[in-house]
Amino acid sequence: MSGCCPAEGLDAAGRSADSTATFYHFVFYFAFGDTDAFVIAEAPDNISAAAVALAVGASGAVHAKTTVLLTPEEMDQATKKTVSYSPPGR
Repeated sequence: MSGCCPAEGLDAAGRSADSTATFYHFVFYFAFGDTDAFVIAEAPDNISAAAVALAVGASGAVHAKTTVLLTPEEMDQATKKTVSYSPPGR
């Protein structure tokens, strides 16, 4: 893979994360298909994770998509909230 140094990129992302927030977990996987790699990171809060995602994305070195995951406990909390919603036109 000419011009591709994933280990260096991962190291740079790790340094960026360390300077902004302490990640509880930071795991990198290569993949086959439309997406070449996945990074799974658990940050102390969404703001810290967003700051790292913005910095890495702003570098232009990678195209990134961020997906926030919920724990089963967080989903349980969500099911207990009352939400008032009516679809458009109803």
